[in-house]
Amino acid sequence: MKLDSELRFRILEKVGVYSARFSIPEPKILLTTKEVLEMPKEITQGRRTSAYKYLGVSYIQDNVVFLNVRKIQDDKMLENTIVHELIHMRFPYLSHGRRFNKMVRRGLAGWTFKPYAKRR
Repeated sequence: MKLDSELRFRILEKVGVYSARFSIPEPKILLTTKEVLEMPKEITQGRRTSAYKYLGVSYIQDNVVFLNVRKIQDDKMLENTIVHELIHMRFPYLSHGRRFNKMVRRGLAGWTFKPYAKRR
């Protein structure tokens, strides 16, 4: 996809909607590899120079998400990537697998998740 101001606005709007549904604070969104490289090294550590290889990367500790719009081909793939990365933010203890994919599907289906509460 070609990044322009309209696409940037649509992405930020979708992130806001899904963040509210998932009961998480809205993350800072990076849309180009240049933006990733401009971030402090402590934040993007680990996937700093390899971020361009992925559709999206979550930097969970710092509430930052990189969406590689150059690799994303259409709106459906964009929405899937947004939900995928925000599910990482909402459920940081889940790694890719059946349960994680189930949560992504639920997120795409419109589910809302209650705020995280620690067990007593």
